Amino acid sequence: MWLTNSSIGRKVIMSVTGIALILFLTFHGCMNLVALFSKEGYNLVCEMLGANWYAVAATVGLAVLVALHFIYAIILTLQNRKARGNNRYAVTQKPEKVEWASQNMLVLGIIVVLGLLLHLYNFWYNMMFAELVNGGMPFVNEVESASDGYSLMALTFSCPVYTVLYLVWFAAIWFHMTHGFWSAFQTLGWSGKIWFCRWRAIGTIYVTVLMLIFAVVALKFAFCGGCCAAACAA
Repeated sequence: MWLTNSSIGRKVIMSVTGIALILFLTFHGCMNLVALFSKEGYNLVCEMLGANWYAVAATVGLAVLVALHFIYAIILTLQNRKARGNNRYAVTQKPEKVEWASQNMLVLGIIVVLGLLLHLYNFWYNMMFAELVNGGMPFVNEVESASDGYSLMALTFSCPVYTVLYLVWFAAIWFHMTHGFWSAFQTLGWSGKIWFCRWRAIGTIYVTVLMLIFAVVALKFAFCGGCCAAACAA
């Protein structure tokens, strides 16, 4: 099958899975915005997306997307290194501002995956997994319910080490996505001479806003805990 046996097919898989993951991050970012204003509202969203069948199915689907994206990234990197030395993700036009990201996509991808594992440990393990196997009780004593994502965020980002690690993770995602955004559209044939620069600009703005949402939420809990939402509720 050309999708798995050819270089172009593998790049198409990378592009499609990458776009799907960007859409998921968009949903996740919008969800996290709620935590800036309402503890009850955010926990309501967490409860709706708990261990329900559709949430579990979506989690499995997301895991498949991440696995495919990462596996094909490794395959393409090894293939590119064999064919062109250290030139990876080669395209006909490469903007100078993403030159570093373009040449270090695998390293950035590894950092992203390591950050994802940390995130799964801090949140998925204490929320969905806890609902499935631990009667709805998280594996940390400081949080009373697996659906209390707000308190879990406050607990996680009260640790400066976790806050720094998450900010590094967000930065790696930003570099990875700003290159991957326009590269995906180019691979899918939606980028001509005019739209090449447009996709670059759109991607940079979109990804920057998205990652700022995650960073602001993390910093808010790191420096303020639940005070802002408590004040709004009062």
